[in-house]
Amino acid sequence: MPYDAFTHVDYWVFDLDNTLYPPQVRLFDQIERLMADYVMRELNVDAPTAHMLRRKYWEEYGTTLAGLMHVHNVDPDPYLREVHQLDLSHIEAAPDLHAAISALPGRKIIYTNGSRAHGESVSNALGLGGVFDAVYGVEDADYAPKPDLAAFQKIFSADGINTNRAAMFEDDIRNLAIPHNMGMTTVLVGPHEIAPHVHHQTEDLAAFLRQLVK
Repeated sequence: MPYDAFTHVDYWVFDLDNTLYPPQVRLFDQIERLMADYVMRELNVDAPTAHMLRRKYWEEYGTTLAGLMHVHNVDPDPYLREVHQLDLSHIEAAPDLHAAISALPGRKIIYTNGSRAHGESVSNALGLGGVFDAVYGVEDADYAPKPDLAAFQKIFSADGINTNRAAMFEDDIRNLAIPHNMGMTTVLVGPHEIAPHVHHQTEDLAAFLRQLVK
């Protein structure tokens, strides 16, 4: 992985879930259960149907919430509050990641399809409070989720990001296509997948970032 591939980067954009922490933390398991509970109650369906709809809307609309809003006119704010009522007690601080992100030159933000409050609480649990210049949630994109072009445009415009001098770190390969098209350097955080819109891949974010600072 060439150091030179990142020397132009002044803006660093990080997804949150399964990106700043590994999937082994299994935090998203809690979110999926809470989403299913919400769908069961609000749509009056059984558990298998709720899980089917959760996955279906994620695949078709980018997030379960986007599908619920589009198909069922769900109010997003109560949903976001409910599905992010998480037990974070098992999350351990990540001092290596703190050091690696802190050493990056330029502006650093979190951009999550979850709520802004979720981004703040999880990053604080990871010991990353104060590392990022801003945290953006789906509400900051008017509830349009990644991978929608309009969502990226809203967040990057609000933050003043020059996408030709920016890098995007994501665990969901779908969410790297638009950043790639906007001129960003893309990094898939997770198992190796080949796609034309993925420039780099890592399963160890802290180790990857340490290579970028000399």
